[in-house]
Amino acid sequence: MQPDYCEHDETELLSVSWNQDYGCFAAGTSRGFVLYNCDPFEETFRRDLKSGGFGIVEMLFRTNFLALVGGKSNAQYPPNKVIIWDDHLSRFIHEFKFRSEVRAVKLRLDCIVVVLEHKIYVYNFTDFKLLHQIETLANPRGLCCLSHNLNTSVLACPGLRRGQVRIEHFGLGMTQLIGAHDSQIACLTLTMDGLLLATASTKGTLIRIFNTLDGTKLQEVRRGVDKADIYCIALSPNVQWLAVSSDKGTVHIFSLRVKVVGEETSCSSAAESPAKVYQSSSFSPDALISPSTSANPGSSFSFLKGLLPQYFGSEWSFAQFHLPEYTPFIAAFGSQNTVIIVGMDGSFYRCSFDPVNGGQMLQQEYVRFLKTDNRPK
Repeated sequence: MQPDYCEHDETELLSVSWNQDYGCFAAGTSRGFVLYNCDPFEETFRRDLKSGGFGIVEMLFRTNFLALVGGKSNAQYPPNKVIIWDDHLSRFIHEFKFRSEVRAVKLRLDCIVVVLEHKIYVYNFTDFKLLHQIETLANPRGLCCLSHNLNTSVLACPGLRRGQVRIEHFGLGMTQLIGAHDSQIACLTLTMDGLLLATASTKGTLIRIFNTLDGTKLQEVRRGVDKADIYCIALSPNVQWLAVSSDKGTVHIFSLRVKVVGEETSCSSAAESPAKVYQSSSFSPDALISPSTSANPGSSFSFLKGLLPQYFGSEWSFAQFHLPEYTPFIAAFGSQNTVIIVGMDGSFYRCSFDPVNGGQMLQQEYVRFLKTDNRPK
């Protein structure tokens, strides 16, 4: 890869994606890729190329390994090829070539997952040998997510039926199929330990949280009553909060009521010791749901469920932040009740929410990251 940077060239943003702990994000551009740290916000690394840009850039935490898929105008790296790049060696160490366009790539410390429109391939990171093949319903969005705790290995992806999510517990040798929605899946995410799944459909009105071990629905929250395109679902590390971004130009924050078996606290304990949950003999839905003391509006309507429209049975958002409509944004939780939002218009936001009263979030930081003069010296 030869640097070929020109200050006056117009750079097109092709993709944005978080690393596995949401502390960094990668921007694939028409000329290469750029990596950014979130707190504090700063550009940490860039590669500018003569051959063209990358439509997919997947980081592996903060290591020197990256998975790259070329943009459609990239002459050297076509969109049906995955390049595993070692920046310590400044060269690619392996490539995977497919007959169709790669829709997504996901990385764990022990495996590489390549998502095509109808198939998912799982490879060993050590020797790049194929471990698993999974067939899916048409998946043009490349929907797939992984757990990232070392002692759990979980993959979630669309199943073979509309609205179905397939959960692979590789460590347990178990497959779970969840009928999450009536419409096609539009977005999904797992907790770091893979024990909880959050999903949205192409209707974009409801977000549902499931237990991945037995497929039980634990909670349902409502973004709105109008159809929307969901761009991102994010769960806070302690699984107390959920964020959703959509084409309606609003990031919604919801309070969650999910907890660990035998614990009175939220699911933060599960993130620390998922083995404890796996070993439990009574993994019942009731044990995973806290009493309905959530701050979400909607729970107070429970006694009227037989009289009110069905959407009153779902819980509404607790806090909101407004953004430009129809621009894709991805969100993640930062420290001390903050949310980080990155947009395909090249914008970076940091905002805070009141964990007691909710309401409109406060903007703390705004950066146009493709135009900032904060490159590493």
